[in-house]
Amino acid sequence: MNLSEYQKLALRTAAPKDKKNELFHLLLGLCGESGEIAEKAKKIIRDKDSDFSQWDREDIVKELGDVLWHVAVIADYFDIPLEEVGEKNIAKLADRLKRGAIGGSGDNR
Repeated sequence: MNLSEYQKLALRTAAPKDKKNELFHLLLGLCGESGEIAEKAKKIIRDKDSDFSQWDREDIVKELGDVLWHVAVIADYFDIPLEEVGEKNIAKLADRLKRGAIGGSGDNR
């Protein structure tokens, strides 16, 4: 499945863009789903001596899918194809790699 197809299918379950506060709802949802991943990672650190090989693969696939759904729908909210998001991100990372700027911090490195 490519990103454009995923976005189209994800939008079948999204609320209408004109629903009151929908963008805010989506952004909070993205934060919440990302937080669920972080929370599960924290428990592996706390309870399993940071042995991430014990992370349930199906669980992480499910949680990453929830994050991806929110990203796809938020992108559509701004009429941005998810494929464009992916392409531009890869181009940005390739440029950073070429310049030796993968490490560090800041958006414009």
